[in-house]
Parts: sequence; structure tokens; C-alpha cells
Amino acid sequence: MKKRLDVFLHERGYAESRSMARAAVMEGRVSVNGCFAVKPGTSVSGDEEIAVEHRGREYVSRGGVKLEHALDAFSIDVEGRVVLDVGSSTGGFTDCVLGRGAGAVIALDVGRGQLHWKLRNDPRVTVMERYNARRLTPGDLEVRPHIATVDVSFISLTKVLGPVWDVLDPGGEIVALLKPQFEAPRRQVGKGGVVRDPLVHARLIGELAQWLGKQGMVMKQVTGSPLIGPKGNLEFFTHLVGRPADGIGPRDIEREVEKAHLGGGKASR
Repeated sequence: MKKRLDVFLHERGYAESRSMARAAVMEGRVSVNGCFAVKPGTSVSGDEEIAVEHRGREYVSRGGVKLEHALDAFSIDVEGRVVLDVGSSTGGFTDCVLGRGAGAVIALDVGRGQLHWKLRNDPRVTVMERYNARRLTPGDLEVRPHIATVDVSFISLTKVLGPVWDVLDPGGEIVALLKPQFEAPRRQVGKGGVVRDPLVHARLIGELAQWLGKQGMVMKQVTGSPLIGPKGNLEFFTHLVGRPADGIGPRDIEREVEKAHLGGGKASR
């Protein structure tokens, strides 16, 4: 079923509101199949190639915008550090950390040929394609990364965070994107693969925090992603460190979930 372009942009997370989507179109920042759209009411089916130019620093994908928010919220400095980007895909996260001065990035993905050409040709980037993060070992990497970013789909974070943690340098940290639709039991995933209940969101984050504790890790902070997922799911960034460190409590988790549902803000500490 076709929809208005501004409605589509808002529903798919390209814009925080329909009015912002309309403004983006009117400002000439939205293209459909390579041509700039001129009318917010243009009909689209969702099969088109749609791109939105963001103000400020532009990334190869909107993942860069997401991670930029998380790094700011968590006050994480990547300058000069080696970053492992797990689930690199097109390279939004990789692009973001390079722009913030990362010394080197290992772009790891189970797929092949997805990383943007400008990143693939960047001498600071080591491309590791067809690597399953679940089977990652320290021997697979030439250096131990200082920090890992994790954005995986169709799999729970609990399946990959252990191996990722084990390859990091002592004192390393992880910024992982929690996607509720891949963590919740099937019965709690609604129509279209969307988890809407804030109580479920809070429970999933809390359960991940408990699991991390058993693995010797701590969920230090959490914040809602500034952009919703492609199908309309709210997503949450988690900041993971080793012990000893103070972890985030249930009330802080509930507060961050509430912020995300209201259009949210800064991270809880």
C-alpha cells in the first residue's frame, strides 16, 4: 500500500516527526530513486531507494547518527583508540568513530560486500567479512581493540557479547545497540515485528544487565536511540564495562525507557 512520502519518512525513522519529514522534503534533502523529491505528498510504496541528507556531519548510513548520540550521551572518547565494529554493514558506526579520531577500526560482519567504498578504501579500516561474531577469538585479531560497537540483527546480544568482550584490551568497553524485537519472546513481539510495550523494553534491558553481571560485565549506562528502527521499533544503546564499576539500576532503566517513548534525552549514570 502506498503512503505519502512525509508519512513514510516519519514512520520509518528518517525524521522524528511528520512536520520534520515535510521540512526535509521542502528543503531538498530527500531523494527517491536518486531524484530529489519536491512534494511531501509524493506517493511511495517503500520499495524505492530513499535517502535523506542530514544536517551537520553526514554519514554513509543513519547508523552514524545513532552512534553519535550514544557516544555523546555516554561521554566516550574514541580518539586514537582501536575500535571493533561488530555488525558493520554499510559502515555507519565505522564512519562515526573515524570522524571522531579513532586510530583504527576493524569492521566485522557476517555478510559480504556491504561496507561503503570510502570506508573499504580507508587505510585505517581493516575489513573482516564473513566472520560470525559468535565464534570470534583473540587469535582472529592482530590487535586487541580498546572499544567495541555492536549492532546485530536476528540474534540476541547474549550470543555475541561474550566473545566480543574476550577479544578486547583489558579495561575495554562496549557500546551495544539493543533491539527489542530480537530479544523478546515471540509472543511479546507485535504486528509487523514491533515491540511497543515500555514495560517489555525495561524488562529486556534489565534481563540483559543481569546476564552481563554473570559474565563479569556491568551495564553502566543506557540511552534510547535518537532514530527508531526501520519497522518502527524503539532501540536502546547500552554502555558495558568490566568490574569493578557501578551498574545502572532498575529505576534508571525505567526512566530511560520512558524518555525514549517520549522522544528522550541524555543517558542515566
